[in-house]
Parts: sequence; C-alpha cells; structure tokens
Amino acid sequence: MKHFRYSMLAIACASTFLPAMAYAEEAEQALDNVERITVYGRQNQVVMNSGLATKSDMSLMETPAAVVVVDQELIQAQAVTNLQDLVRNISGVTQAGNNYGIGDNLVIRGLGANYTYDGMYGGAGLGNTFNPTRSLTNVESVEVLKGPATGLYGMGSAGGVINLIEKKPQFESNHSFTAEVGQWDTYSLEVDSTAAITDDLAYRVVAKSARSDGYRDIGTDRDEIYTSLKYVVNDSQDLTFAATYIKDAIAVDSIGHPIRIFNAESVGGKTAGEVTWEDLINDPNNKGIQLTEAQRKQLADSLASSDGLTPYAFGHAGIISPMAKDNEGEELRFKLTHNIYFSDNLFLNQQLQYRDYTSGFARQTGAYNYVYWDRRGAINADPRAPLVEDGVLYPFAARRQEYRKVDADESSWQYFADLRYDFQIGDIDNELLVNANYEDRSIAFKQYSIYDADKVIKDKAGNTIYQGSLPYIYDIRNPNWGEGSFEDYDPLLTSNYDKTVSAWGVGVQHVGYLGYGFTSRIGVAFNQIKQTYEHLGVDPRYSSSRATPTPEADTTDDGITYNLGLTYMPTDNLSFFVNHSKGRTAYSILGSIAGNDTDRDDSESVSDDLGMRFKAFDDQMLASLVFFKSSRTNLQYNNPDYDEGVSGPSVPKYYYNGSEETTGVEFDMNAHLSDQWMVNVNAVYQDARDKKDPTRSSYDTRQKGVPYVTASAWVTYGADWFSLASPINISLGANYVDERSTNSTSFGIPDGYVPSYTVLDTAISYDVDDWKLQLNVNNLFNEEYYSKAMFLGGMPGEERNAKLTLTYRL
Repeated sequence: MKHFRYSMLAIACASTFLPAMAYAEEAEQALDNVERITVYGRQNQVVMNSGLATKSDMSLMETPAAVVVVDQELIQAQAVTNLQDLVRNISGVTQAGNNYGIGDNLVIRGLGANYTYDGMYGGAGLGNTFNPTRSLTNVESVEVLKGPATGLYGMGSAGGVINLIEKKPQFESNHSFTAEVGQWDTYSLEVDSTAAITDDLAYRVVAKSARSDGYRDIGTDRDEIYTSLKYVVNDSQDLTFAATYIKDAIAVDSIGHPIRIFNAESVGGKTAGEVTWEDLINDPNNKGIQLTEAQRKQLADSLASSDGLTPYAFGHAGIISPMAKDNEGEELRFKLTHNIYFSDNLFLNQQLQYRDYTSGFARQTGAYNYVYWDRRGAINADPRAPLVEDGVLYPFAARRQEYRKVDADESSWQYFADLRYDFQIGDIDNELLVNANYEDRSIAFKQYSIYDADKVIKDKAGNTIYQGSLPYIYDIRNPNWGEGSFEDYDPLLTSNYDKTVSAWGVGVQHVGYLGYGFTSRIGVAFNQIKQTYEHLGVDPRYSSSRATPTPEADTTDDGITYNLGLTYMPTDNLSFFVNHSKGRTAYSILGSIAGNDTDRDDSESVSDDLGMRFKAFDDQMLASLVFFKSSRTNLQYNNPDYDEGVSGPSVPKYYYNGSEETTGVEFDMNAHLSDQWMVNVNAVYQDARDKKDPTRSSYDTRQKGVPYVTASAWVTYGADWFSLASPINISLGANYVDERSTNSTSFGIPDGYVPSYTVLDTAISYDVDDWKLQLNVNNLFNEEYYSKAMFLGGMPGEERNAKLTLTYRL
C-alpha cells in the first residue's frame, strides 16, 4: 500500500528527523528491486524526501508545509563550514537586525528561529544574547521547517525550526582525512571515521581543529569532537549514544562600521550632502553645546553625503578595542536515542539529551558618533552631541561608550517521545503520531559594564557616586584605546541572576493519504511553560533599588497549539498546499519575573501558507513557490495614559496586542538536470513589519536587518576534459541581498540602512579514486559590501579570498 511504500522510503533515507530509523542498510538491500528506491538512490534525494521535518513519511510533494532541505552535496560544493554562510541557500532565512556579532542570530521570515540537532535543542533562541556559532563539521544536511512547530518540537521560536542533521555511525567502513588552507592564516585538519566494531555495534568519530586570523582580525579558534555508538539490540530495537565536545574562541565585533548620527529633519530635511555650515545652527535656548563658527565649518566639512543614512566606511579598521575578549564558548552534549519497532506499523522513538554551554566575552556595545541632532527640542544636547574638549572639536569622536563583560552558563535537559502508528481505513492510509516532550533550561548570568565619562550616576542627594573613566575615542577611523584591562576601569555589576525555563507538552498528529490526490496533516498539542527567576543583586552604585537580592519568583502559562494542512496533487509532478499553524513560546529566556500579574504571557505566533510544488526531469528537479504571512502576536507595549503611582487599577500599565508581521513569497528550486548539471536557486520577497507599539512614531516600520529581497543561485557543471578519469566540477554562485533597515528614531537616524549587494563565488574540484581536491574563491570580483545589519551600522563583508581543501578517503 502507498503509505507502507513511503515508510520504507523514509527508512532508507539517511537524513531524518527521527534519526534512528535504524535499518537503512537492511531496508535498501531488501528493496533493491523496487524501481522507486533505485531511482531515489541515484537521483536527487531532496526531490524525493522531506527529511521528515513534519515527523511523517510524506514526500516533499505531499507535505502541506513550507520545508527547505540543503543536502551535503551543496554544503561540500560551497565549502561552507558554519551556519552563517549556509543561509544563502534557504529562502526567507536571513541575518537578524541588531546583530551584535555574537554567535548565530538568524530569523525565519523576520521572526526568531529555533535551532536543533536532529530535533533536539541546539542552543540560543528566545532572546539569548549569548549563543554558539554552529559549525557544519558533523552535519550531513540542514532542514528548515518554516512557521511555528511547538506541537512537534516543544518550546521554540516563532519563525520556525532550523534543524541540523548530524552524521551517524555506519556499519560499512568509511574513513576520510581533510585539510584546509586559506587566506588570513586559515587552516584546519579534520578526520571522519566510521565502521562496525562487531556485527551489532558501530561507531563514528568526527574531529576537527581549525584556526583563522579572519578578515579584519575577527578570528576563530575551534576544536570539536563528535563521537557516537550505535548498538542494534535485536531485529526490532536499537540504541545510539552520542557525545560532543566543542571549545572555541571567536572575536566579537559588536559595531562594525557605524552610521554617523546626522538627522536630516533637524535641518529642514536637507541631507548631509546638501547641508552647509550655516544650517548647523546652535541651540537657540543654549540647551546644547555651542560651537564656534570655525567649529561649525569643521563639522560641515566632515560630512559625507551618506552620513545619517549608511555606514561610514573606513576599510579594514573597526571599533574593536584590545580590551575586548573573544567569545570563548565551551559546549558539552550527550544524547541517547532509543528506537523500538513493535511491528511493521508501530514505532517508538525516544531521545534524551543533556547540554551545557558556557560563554564568556567582553565587547564594546556603544560608540556613537554624534554630528547634528535636534532631539526633543534641544540641538546637540550633551552627551548626544559632537565631542568638544578644551575648545577642540572632534567630529569623528565616539561617545557614550559601554563595554560589557558577560559570564553565562546554560544547562538543559530535554526528552522527546514519538509514538507512531500506521493503519488503513478502507482505501485511506493513515499515520497517527502521539508525542510527549519535556525541556528544562537553567541559566546563570552575570554582566559587568564600564563606561566613558558620559556615564554619570548620582545618589538621591545629587552626589556623584560613579563616573566612567574610559577615554573617549577621538576618531573612529583610527581609534585610540585605553591602556590596561577591563578590570582597571572600575566595572559595575549590572546583571546577576539565575533563570530557569521549563516546559512540557503532549500532542497528536494525524496524516491522511485520502486518495484522489489529497493528503492532510492535522495536529494539536497542549504545552505549559514555567519560568523562575532569582535576582542575586547588582552593584548598588548602578542601581540601589536592585542591589539587594530578591527571592525566587515564578510564573506559569499554558495553551493549545495546532496545525492544519492540506495538499492536492492533480498529477504526480504538481501539487498545491495550504497550511495554517499556531505556536507558543516563552517570551524571553533571559527576561525577569516578578511572580505577579505584571508578568507577560507566553508569546504566540501564527503562520499561513499557500504554496505549490512541481517536479520535472524524471524527478531530478523540485521547485516550490509559497505565499506566506507569519506573525508574532500578543506583544507588550506601554500604555501612555498610565502614570506610575498615580493611576488606579482600572488603568492598565501595559497593553498586549502588539505584533511583528511578515508577508511575502518564497521560491526554492533544487535540480540535478543531468550527470553534468546541478542547479540550486532560491529567492524571497518579504515585508517584515514592527507593529509592537502603536503609540510610537516608529509603529509599522520595517524590521531591522530584514531585507525585502534576497536571491541566490549555485550552478555546478561537470566537465569531461583532458580524458581524465573523473569530471572536473566547476561551480559559479551569485548571492543578492537587498538593502536592510537600521532605522532608529531613538538615535536620530530614522532612515538608516545598509546598502544592497551582489557577490559572486566560484569553485573548482576534482574527485578521483580516494582523493578530492577543491578550490573555492569567494567574492570573486572583490566587491565592498556589508554582510549584516548591526545595531546602528553594518558588518563589512569579506574581501576576495580563496580556500583549498584536500580530502583523502580510505
């Protein structure tokens, strides 16, 4: 029957969300004579299988959800080593705005992403300000399920799930050694070894050591080892145990190239390229700094036409102080996977994972170059003003600097149980999935801050009890730095707490193969999230009201999530689907809890998809077009009519009907057109809007950092040249990213943005016998661009660079 055929196809697939579909080798051997499996084995895997992102056996053509799969072949062709560089292959996945350069900070359709390894928590999400940068060393493929998936994957984020499928032990012996060398003193050594120890026991060890000084000295230093054992207990049961250890140090650039704060509205709408020194008048009420005529001319002469709009480009330089400390992370992960096949149609998958991640870094989070701004009726009011010391104007100075030093430790336990029963009613094949999950994350967080002289703290009597002692940066283009270490500048303990977020849930999902081309997926789940928060006290100079520790407080919220999806396939090569889903997540993993009715409810999200898929070239090509609307709802904002200590209980302090919404259309195509041609194309148009607070002038504005349009293509041609034993694979890739908003009315640059860019990459490889040699050249034409939108600026993208990879297989 049809459903059983898809079940066996899924068992034969190596990249699955139920990673211990234990008998891939046996299933393939048993079905060698089945034409579809044979075709699948030699053709495009992405076309035939959805990666079980929906925890079912539906092929992608039948799946009523937006799913994108990036396979190992494309990962290797592009020689990408981390998740940041991979997202170009996935429509709708982009860098987040306000990215402080720490770890992976990605959004799906403008909303937060949940990171998992084989469906289990992989760190960060839910507002974490510390998180790992995930490498692809032990990753076979990457699957993205767009839209909320609380019912399938527990507590997560609103935008969807980025799932990294890890390499598994194989009973067939396979060993490889890989060396990489590249620019900026980049090099790495990697070993990947798997084989049978006995007839019932197999192992896999993947280890890599990598070093790089990095572009602009944003270096990385990473050691990682992944070990796993698979034990086949009997014909119907197996166990897999995996242990992971990662230690890395990654330089942090929190600012990139900043946008100079020049506010055109303050000079009658004139841009920085149009304004003259006569326009830069002093505050008539003497509220701001008073510049001389010569200083006003000096300030005007410093202006470029792009000031107040785009980052001020100053080449390889950056505002990265020697006092900054790399983000030194250490991750330890243990996972036990247990599979029981009670019968041909009843299957139980259990996963238990423990994960601990510690992180410590010091970064500069503030460095503002104020040029001209009439803020709330005061022109250049100190300290939001150009720097003048001893009568000398420094037009490129950075003010209001803050360095933050963070020490954080996150430990988590997670358990998933998925019981699936396959059955038939009449001519309808059915899958019934019953799942249960439990998750507990505990975070210990401390943060210290140091400041420049613009930070002054006074007691109630008006006496100064703290003043920052960091030296001003007099010129962002050639910064001067303070001497000594972070601790020499009288740090203030500004955050100090323990936070726990635990969640449990149960759910049911039904997949029906209804006949006449229809497939349905309906799921409903209940989940409960409990948060506890214990404030341990901060420096009394920073906040006397928060200096004293407070008892542990907690809050609990629960609710229902669901998904409703239907696919119609009028032919084997064409399908249409519609999907509606609702999710629930913790509002913030780091937020404080008061233990009363002022605590926020869990965040909710809704997604609607209308899509079509088509395949061609004998199943070698799959393309999808999806129209979507995703939103995070019930967001909190202040009631402007509320007056602290005056308003009665009938006047609410907050409203909870704010939202973030994204609408758009996505296109993805994966094609192996022949033995010689492979093509991957994706594109998205999305309009991500911030609608959190209708009382603010910035209501219904673009989400920071989310471009309207991104598009990417990667084409590989296998050239049979020179009578060689194997083809020479030649690849060319293009990546386009539209301009990204950095708008900030709070800092006087409401029209700030990071410009669009197009970068071309290329690769050439030769794979013969036991050897593979590959050369990748990125940014072929050495374009200058900004790869990420930062808080008030842009992160310079890498200049042209090359990497050579040599692999030897045993």
